[in-house]
Amino acid sequence: MERDLRPSKLTLAAVAAEVGVSAPTVSKVVNGREDVAEATRARVLAALQRTGYKSPLQRKSIPEHRAVEVVFDSLNSAYGVEVLNGVMEHAAVSDMEVILSITGRQAGSPLGPEERAQRLIDEGRAGMIVVTSAFGAAQLEAFKRRQIPIVVVDPLNPPPADVFSVGASNWAGGKAAATHLLELGHRRIAYIGGPSTAECSQARLHGYMAALMAEGVAVDDEYVSDGPFKPENGVRAMKALLALDNPPTAIFAGSDSIALGVLAEARRQNVRIPEEMSLVGFDGTHQAEESVPPLTSVSQPLQEMGRSALSFILRQKNGEEIDSRRVELATHLVVRESTAPPRASNARAAAAVED
Repeated sequence: MERDLRPSKLTLAAVAAEVGVSAPTVSKVVNGREDVAEATRARVLAALQRTGYKSPLQRKSIPEHRAVEVVFDSLNSAYGVEVLNGVMEHAAVSDMEVILSITGRQAGSPLGPEERAQRLIDEGRAGMIVVTSAFGAAQLEAFKRRQIPIVVVDPLNPPPADVFSVGASNWAGGKAAATHLLELGHRRIAYIGGPSTAECSQARLHGYMAALMAEGVAVDDEYVSDGPFKPENGVRAMKALLALDNPPTAIFAGSDSIALGVLAEARRQNVRIPEEMSLVGFDGTHQAEESVPPLTSVSQPLQEMGRSALSFILRQKNGEEIDSRRVELATHLVVRESTAPPRASNARAAAAVED
């Protein structure tokens, strides 16, 4: 059984004991000597790579940790740009460089979890910030083994308890969005969420459901759907909702990007917003301000989330004791022009459904 070698134990003797060879044999492999059997060399190299062992000479050559890598699944949304702006702002005052990585463009990358983690050490990174990407257990364990600071922002899958994370109060935001629509008089309210496995989307859904149930409004399964945080999800869901016998009078979209898709499909089908249907987004990006009509949206402190993520990296890098591994920042509803009371005909229909 392989031993769990922590960086503090990474000596030639420790690596040799794991592989079952002598320390001189490991030394020969490290120094590129050829008088080692190929099978033995392969086993030693695998152990060196897995543990992240570096010779003293190699360790001296590693540059000072003045750069952080920021990883996105994609950077084609205003959400990602706002988070990155926060990271960049804090990096500028902290004398740090920011290296950007897009996982969607690395689908064919040959690097496995161990190689990817080792690359960060070899390139002298201070740590990694992962934004809305799903990181597997193997990748996180490879980082942990090498003591590489990592922070996840709005992770799509719940991170282990010992991983630092930054997010917003998604449940409260979802409840605020639905409550706003209920207070306007809407009762047929749909929710178009992000991926069903995304923790943030589930929290927004549960907040929406809590608001409806508090008012005695049943949650209609036909009004709830999920998909990617992209406009095409809003387009698809809007088509399905408008095809129902009793379409909703209001929609809560789980992101501003989804809401933009709803707006686009509403225009195609000559549905006026907010006169015929109200719409609330989530994120509070500049897209919400610039849409037509300007979008009522639950605003997340996206730049502050980016700043907090880098602060976590720097505090870990400096060896600080950190009591809490989770930062959850407050959201707030920004009311603009995409929401209004339901039309009289819709209100009467809603009342008839409730009766």
